Amino acid sequence: MDIGENDDMRMTVAIWIASALFTAALLAQAISPPRINETVIQLAGGIMMPYAIAVPRDLERDDPRPLVLALHPGGRAPYYGSRFMRRMVEPALRQWRAIIVAPDVPTERWANEESEQAVMTLVQDVMTNHAIDRSRVLVTGFSMGGRGTWYLATRQADTFTGAIPIAASRRDDPLDGLGSMPVHIIHSPNDKVIPFGPAKATAEQLRQRGHAIEFIEVTGADHHNMGAYIEPLQRAGAWMIERWDSDSSKEVGNRR
Repeated sequence: MDIGENDDMRMTVAIWIASALFTAALLAQAISPPRINETVIQLAGGIMMPYAIAVPRDLERDDPRPLVLALHPGGRAPYYGSRFMRRMVEPALRQWRAIIVAPDVPTERWANEESEQAVMTLVQDVMTNHAIDRSRVLVTGFSMGGRGTWYLATRQADTFTGAIPIAASRRDDPLDGLGSMPVHIIHSPNDKVIPFGPAKATAEQLRQRGHAIEFIEVTGADHHNMGAYIEPLQRAGAWMIERWDSDSSKEVGNRR
């Protein structure tokens, strides 16, 4: 092992330690962890899709909360979505006191019509059975899940009001499909799996259009260092809340 490899290893360890400390700090906050239930939903044709749902302990019937759809990266195992949510999304967005739903991908990937239909069936079911603030519905995901985030955000802008794609490729998803939805992109220039340049270029395209867009560069993190993205996701979440609050204020002002 040469000196450069040693430096890379030390950097990776340092990032993981920082991420672990950050997660521990979140868990130590006054906000209690949500109740997480792993279950299934029956889709068309009798197909069962496993998913996990996190429900805040202080949730009341007449207390609408944000809804977060969390799409896991590539991989397959029972309740893989649950593992992704517990490891990354829930710790980062705990302060939202949101309902978070994390399905297992029903096909080989999120970005196709079959998976889209399955996911939207789940989202509508959650909206029917829980008190959801329909003005605060986020879709987010990492890698393959980030690809799914772009796919759904550009096709389901009537449902989702915010998108946070992480370490993801947009490919040819039409930006016009986003409507006025705020988008926060998170990516690393050190990502050797999903190129950084196209993500940065997409952010610039949206910025030139006057779209509500923000971008975080996670310097030093490779594609597989998911722990390094927890703190950036928390920052992206805070930005999203600010955007939603700002939009709500504008709507109130327009009604006066």
